[in-house]
Amino acid sequence: MNQERAKHTDADCAIDFARLAGEIKAWGRELGFSAVGIADVDVNEASARLQRWLAQGRHGEMDYMARHAHLRADPSTLLPDGARAASVIAARIDYRPRGDGGDWIEREWHRLSEPEAAVVSIYARGRDYHKVLRDRLQKLANRIAEAIGPFAYRVCTDSAPVFEVEFARRAGLGWRGKHTLLLAQDAGSMFFLGEIITELPLPPDAPLAEHCGTCTRCIDACPTGAIVAPYRVDARRCISYLTIEHKSAIPEELRPLIGNRVYGCDDCQLACPWNKFARVAELPDFDVRHGLDAATLVELFAWSETEFDARHAGSAIRRIGYERWLRNLAVALGNAPTTPDVVAALRARADHPSALVREHVAWALARHGVAH
Repeated sequence: MNQERAKHTDADCAIDFARLAGEIKAWGRELGFSAVGIADVDVNEASARLQRWLAQGRHGEMDYMARHAHLRADPSTLLPDGARAASVIAARIDYRPRGDGGDWIEREWHRLSEPEAAVVSIYARGRDYHKVLRDRLQKLANRIAEAIGPFAYRVCTDSAPVFEVEFARRAGLGWRGKHTLLLAQDAGSMFFLGEIITELPLPPDAPLAEHCGTCTRCIDACPTGAIVAPYRVDARRCISYLTIEHKSAIPEELRPLIGNRVYGCDDCQLACPWNKFARVAELPDFDVRHGLDAATLVELFAWSETEFDARHAGSAIRRIGYERWLRNLAVALGNAPTTPDVVAALRARADHPSALVREHVAWALARHGVAH
């Protein structure tokens, strides 16, 4: 990640920052972003919310949330050479796979009702979004530098301690839904967020009004009750957390509630009425790879570690590693109907070298009335 530093003192007087902000938004759209906005760097309210959330222990095993809380509280700590953050360029990019059709929500619900299907969160079926966004944000930063000269900045794509949703909200890209994700009237929530923290004093955009009203569909749809109240999520119960961030054994009482979800969970988004406006991605990067929208649990559980690494190369899924991949699939297979194929697949992994995998396989076999 490139970081440049230059003194913008007298030179600032020659820069029309309002005009520059407009140009940045236009350049961002040329690079494939669906929306770009400017936010100020006031995160006091968000930082206070985070501290309350951490104090309640709702971050689970995500210890980095507590370790990096002080960095989130002051975006300037992420800039080089003592530069002071003055604004944040926030951008969003749509990720609904191309060609998924107008009935995509109905098909996703139907797939969740097929217990032998392996359900991977929509965002993870294509290329790793970190790489896609980082590349385009870097190009945007380079374009700004071409126009005004070197400046201090930091490109962030869910890879640095940043209040992403808060900056996007303050930049007018949407409002925070009751499931805590960003929502936009013209795009739902099926998009990724990225930021450029900068020393440039760009004029901020106005936040949007909220449009959730009395709707609680996202809360009602959560399989594990992880949305404990509007705008409050207990990560320890969230299926996305349990299948991605959680490194140890999944609590037994939550395993049956996970169903056939093997990486992430989209239920709160599928239930949200605003996602009927979710846009199809303009980029081919988010096209479905290796049939992850149609694979079965037995099929994926049979992958060797070599196959896992090869087929998930360039994918966000590879970050959890083969061991957790098998753990997640074992739980889903424990929730599947008892069939010879399901039982045979589990028995084949019953003596796996990983104690984590063996534990979840044994649990799954017991669900099918099979002793190991």
